[in-house]
Formats: sequence, C-alpha cells, structure tokens
Amino acid sequence: MSNIEKLREVMRRLRDPQEGCPWDVKQTFATIAPYTIEEAYEVADAIERGDIQDIKGELGDLLLQIVFHAQIAAEGGHFDFDDVAAAINEKMIRRHPHVFGSEEQRADGKVDGSWEEIKEQERSASAGDSSALAGVARALPALKRAQKLGKRAARVGFDWPDTSGVKAKILEELQELEVAVGTRDQGDIEEEFGDLLFAVVNLARHLEIDPEQALRGANGKFERRFRDMELAVAGKGSAIKDFSLETLDQEWRAAKKRVG
Repeated sequence: MSNIEKLREVMRRLRDPQEGCPWDVKQTFATIAPYTIEEAYEVADAIERGDIQDIKGELGDLLLQIVFHAQIAAEGGHFDFDDVAAAINEKMIRRHPHVFGSEEQRADGKVDGSWEEIKEQERSASAGDSSALAGVARALPALKRAQKLGKRAARVGFDWPDTSGVKAKILEELQELEVAVGTRDQGDIEEEFGDLLFAVVNLARHLEIDPEQALRGANGKFERRFRDMELAVAGKGSAIKDFSLETLDQEWRAAKKRVG
C-alpha cells in the first residue's frame, strides 16, 4: 500500500460512524475550511523561515486537509480523491499547451499570457457569471482578493496608465477618510478606510509588489524592533508603560539602528 493510500485509509477509519473519531465524524466542508486555510498559511510560514523539515510536516498537514475534504465528498457520493487528482491533471495539461499540446503548439512555445488566456476561455465557457471578475474567490484574504480584482479589471482596460494616477487616488481616499472621521459615523469611516486600502493595494500591483508579502515584512520588522526596545527598556529596570512617548520614540529609533 502506498503512503497516499495509507493516508486515505486512515481518514476512512477516522470518519467511520461506528468506530471512528467523534470529532472527525461530525466535521463538514464548512467546519474544516478554516483549518485548510490555516494549514496553507503554515506552509507559507515554514517556507519563509526556510525550515525544510517544517515544510515537509506542514505540507503533510495540508495534504491531510485535501484528503479530509475528499472523504467527506466521497461519503456524499459526489467525488473522491482520485477524481480530485484526475481533475487537476486534466487542468494542468489543458493550461500548458506549450508542454503537452500538439507539435505545432509546442513549437510555438508561447508561455507568457497563455495561462490567463486559457483560464479566461474556461470562465467564458462556464455557465453563469460572464463578468471579467468571475471566479475571484470571496474567501481569499482581503488583500489578495483586492489584488486579483484590480488585476482582472486592468486586463480589460479599466486601470490607471501609471502610478501617478494611483497615488492621486490614494490622496483622494485619504481626504474622504478625513471627512468621514469628522462626521463620526463609524460606518462611513470603515467604508472610506476600505477604499483607501483598496487604492493602496492597486499601487502595490502597479509597483509589482505582493501587498500581503509586503505587510508580512512590515509586521516582522515592527515585531523585531519592538522586542528589541522591550529588552533595552527592561535592562534599565523599567517597563515600557512607565516611559513617556517622547522617551519611547528615542528608544524606538535606537532599536531601529540595532536591529534594522
């Protein structure tokens, strides 16, 4: 028995209504989805840290999520793990004609843009939503979804020609946020703040920056500097809350020089 078959058998046992694990048995697509997202982020975290053993372990955890969903589907008579594998095999072959296509397609060797062109054709062929924004998953993290929505709109010509237009939009949204803050209407403030974030994400797209990655980097930098400042303050026999904001600003600047 291969390891993947063993994993599928483990999941079948866990989901057995009589002899399985009560927690596993009661799970559904909806209850498992948050864990699937969490495991994907833990894979990304292990990759960012460059920990090969953790990458292996976290990929296993993510694979378990796929097997879990496939088992739930199989029990409902919808599809099983083999169907999932078959579908992605077919999709990858279809979307890489320069590798798997006819001799003429392989000779053409077209790569740039072909993936998105084929996806666009697939969306057009599917029933229902014919919008250029169709298929952008609502469950994506908000920054990633904003990035994808902006990219889709840009592909049909709805975009600023350069970064100057995006920067002007950011300033416009900042002014509108200030007006909303002045009204003290929390709903308006939240809406305008969202518009500002959306504009900033579009600037990231124009600068060819992944906003999620950029924010993770900023988070890491802030944490690194703050922890260093805590240690420096503790070395003086005090706690951060005991210092004035002016003194803390000096400590923060010192931490920036020490840890970058």
